[in-house]
Amino acid sequence: MNIQNRLKAKYQQEVVKKLMEKFQYSSVMQVPKLEKISVSQGIGLASSDKKLTDTAVEELSLITGQRAVKTKAKKSIANFKLREGMPIGARVTLRNDRMFEFLDRLINVALPRVRDFRGINPKSFDGRGNYTIGITEQIIFPEIDLDKIPRITGMDITFVTSAKTDAEALELLTLMGMPFKQD
Repeated sequence: MNIQNRLKAKYQQEVVKKLMEKFQYSSVMQVPKLEKISVSQGIGLASSDKKLTDTAVEELSLITGQRAVKTKAKKSIANFKLREGMPIGARVTLRNDRMFEFLDRLINVALPRVRDFRGINPKSFDGRGNYTIGITEQIIFPEIDLDKIPRITGMDITFVTSAKTDAEALELLTLMGMPFKQD
């Protein structure tokens, strides 16, 4: 049984046509697409409490549906009591069906649960068509049980696109359903 994700179908049937019309691409292969979504969580207190990275890995695995990995420090920094190789966070890279499923849940379930939500900032592009959003509380995701988390932490979500410019990436993400603030 082949169940296709609704956002993936929307991209293939609607978004590609609208982007072709707006930016006048000569080939369908030139149309920008979402390549991957990277979700990362840095744990500031990980140097003093080793269990925090384990809980971060478990939370990210629950949220994304894919096993997260620990990130390790690249350099030793004495002021932060940090040694090279110490676990300091967790990350996940999502592609294909899991990526579209996560994006669908982020847009339709998690972001509307943010307090005083009026849209996300349309200016967080990096100049190469990639977009990063910072989430301050992981409890906006329904998979997280409030009683089982030791402390509220944030995370960064990066959308990597094949767009050449920020305008193309903004249009792609808008057509996919991202709720950007209106000026």
